[in-house]
Amino acid sequence: MDDRYGTDVLAAGWRERARRVVPRVEAERDLVVEVADDGWCGAVVGVSGGNVELEDRHGRRRLFPLGAGFLIDGEDVVLVRPEAKAPTAPSRTASGSFAVEAERARVARASRILVEGRHDAELVERIWGDDLRVEGVVVEYLQGVDLLAALLDDEPPSAERRYGVLVDHLVPGSKEARIAEAVQRGRHGAHVKIVGHPYIDVWQCVKPDAVGISAWPEVPRGVDFKTGVCRALGWPAESQADLARAWQRILGSVRSYRDLEPALLGRVEELIDFVTA
Repeated sequence: MDDRYGTDVLAAGWRERARRVVPRVEAERDLVVEVADDGWCGAVVGVSGGNVELEDRHGRRRLFPLGAGFLIDGEDVVLVRPEAKAPTAPSRTASGSFAVEAERARVARASRILVEGRHDAELVERIWGDDLRVEGVVVEYLQGVDLLAALLDDEPPSAERRYGVLVDHLVPGSKEARIAEAVQRGRHGAHVKIVGHPYIDVWQCVKPDAVGISAWPEVPRGVDFKTGVCRALGWPAESQADLARAWQRILGSVRSYRDLEPALLGRVEELIDFVTA
């Protein structure tokens, strides 16, 4: 006769059959997970040792041990280290160029790219650093376009020592535009290329949605731009350390050229072409 109760519930293996299998998921970059214990939700930005680093939508980052205790779409998962994968296509740099594998950095050229400040230099390094090292191009900062003419007099450019200059707020009628025009007309102009973006500060060259905001705030004339931005966004702005942290937050949101405004992208590419010609 049929067994109305099915198989023997005490037979070997009953514990394994009853145990729910939690899927193992590789902690790939940009995977969004939730921490079951405290509800922290963020995207994977890195795996180091036995830990995974998550970044939330406000740019805050925390480390958590790999393993159980994570949720994806409300379901339990076990996060594991990603398996090394064989490349299926040439990798690209942050600028979108094909990466040159196993290429040592070139000895620095005499030619240089000059930018107005440290933040500009860090942003250029973030996106074009790999390309510039292959080409042997060094980025230096001026601390202001007002100092450009004096620098060129002290270290004159030549056909073998070209200068490409990136200027903030290079718009018709601005102080920056007048300085650029004077330099280009002067005795150094043949070996100097000056380009710029229209924004008041290089912070605005980062697309707002990359930072997690709808738009960059309008800052009244007479108010320091960086301080005004931080206050408008509700970020601390009482000290230089606060502004430095704000910049690190912005810079940390930039992962590739797609996070930058085209008005900057094209100008930097022009300068690289000029100093490597």
